Amino acid sequence: GAVMYSSLSSLLVRNTQIIPDKIATQMDERQKSWHEFGARVKRIAGALKGEGVRPGDRVGILAMNSDRYFELIYAIPWLGAVAVPINIRLAPPEISHWITDSQMEYLFVDSFFKDTINSLRDKLPLKSVWGLDEQAADKGVDHFAAEGPALEDYYSSGDDLAFLMYTGGTTGPSKGVMLSHRNLLSSCMQALPTLIDVNWPEEKRFLRVAPMFHVADMYNGFTQTILGATHIFLPFFDPKAVLDTLQKERATYVMLVPTMLGMMLQLPEFESTDLRDLKAIGYGASPMPQAILERAQKILPHVEFFQAYGQTEAAPIISVLTAKDHSHPSDPKILRSAGQVIPGVELQILDDEGRSLPEGEVGEICVRGDNVMGGYWHLEDKTAETLRGGWLHTGDGGYLENGYLYVVDRVKDMIVSGGENVYSSEVEQAIYKHPAVEQCAVIGIPSDQWGEQVHAIVVLKAEQQVAEADLITHCKAWIASYKCPRSVEFRKEPLPLSGVSKVLKNELRKPYWEGRERAVN
Repeated sequence: GAVMYSSLSSLLVRNTQIIPDKIATQMDERQKSWHEFGARVKRIAGALKGEGVRPGDRVGILAMNSDRYFELIYAIPWLGAVAVPINIRLAPPEISHWITDSQMEYLFVDSFFKDTINSLRDKLPLKSVWGLDEQAADKGVDHFAAEGPALEDYYSSGDDLAFLMYTGGTTGPSKGVMLSHRNLLSSCMQALPTLIDVNWPEEKRFLRVAPMFHVADMYNGFTQTILGATHIFLPFFDPKAVLDTLQKERATYVMLVPTMLGMMLQLPEFESTDLRDLKAIGYGASPMPQAILERAQKILPHVEFFQAYGQTEAAPIISVLTAKDHSHPSDPKILRSAGQVIPGVELQILDDEGRSLPEGEVGEICVRGDNVMGGYWHLEDKTAETLRGGWLHTGDGGYLENGYLYVVDRVKDMIVSGGENVYSSEVEQAIYKHPAVEQCAVIGIPSDQWGEQVHAIVVLKAEQQVAEADLITHCKAWIASYKCPRSVEFRKEPLPLSGVSKVLKNELRKPYWEGRERAVN
């Protein structure tokens, strides 16, 4: 049969045809039109081919946000290779796992991560390490973009792997989520109808400050390409820098995690900053605390808000609470919902036997559609379990009411802190590496700033002593600091166990979550 061409490259080709002279990317003093951007992508891809990169090879990116990062997002799939964006907050043992597990042979780093990679280099399967900026390595993106021979598009089929996106593992280490060209393209096209009630201006300017290794920013990058927006880059989130850049660059759209918006609202100059060009703020990764949303809407009455719910395995969008839902909710309660399922995705609430539950009953949120991942990289059992019965089992508990989805709990043992997923098992493994620890359990407890914060409950071995601060420092050597406990509680008596000797986390969580209508924040 014919191989169906359905490729992310088509988005770039289209812009080079229809808006070649519009500004595609802007960072510091650098500007590139879509014509220049497209030409650079072709030459970077040509240079990579010359360096030995073959279709299907994994090429990693470990770097802060930048215009060159965005060029790689297109250039790597352009030659049929697979891009692996690496979480910049990881500890060295975690970085090693991602690189080794993906059997990555090529990696781009920027100056921030050059030393980290150099220190790990002899343990890694890497053939070549290149720079995102020329200070990070002898050869880099700019060198390739200047010297490379322009390459014709590889013409990936829709099911070819485009990205390998690692996600925290509920059990053990991170899993590589296999996202094809069709998965990501479908997610963009499926969610676009939910954005039509945003009053997009003629000149669209998208400020990219959410981390680019994250599928949420990647999705936004492709969607805003479709909309013909100019992409403006900040290397990382800093509340003051974001506020200044929104004003200076007249940005019309920004995506923020609720924690980020909360930090910006604390700036004394927020109210006096001229943000008249800002038209929309998208948010996701965790529900927006009511107080933050209300304050933001009051200060920015001309700005429309919308929320997306999803996960990496769904590339990522599952449901959207639209701008109209935010400005004219049919019922104030829906502001606490995750919106309605997007066109092209089917959503059901299933029980443990895989039966569909009626409205109002809580079960596992399950979806199917062209956006659902092909599976986990080299983990057949995990894939079969997550995609059983033809449905993606999200691990989130929820219910439907009047067509709106409410997320109430996590079936998986997971904490969402500042929009990042933290799997408690990973944190527990790090704590158990401390010789004084007899027993530990990690849970999420409510936090006004982070949504949830990581809290460890620890029983020490007889006669052993360790300070809270020292235990937290110990964890930082093994896992990313955002995963480390923010608080530790020491107990003398053993932790409560179930019949199969699993710690009863619900018992431990209860006192912290009493009087709240949902067990996730």
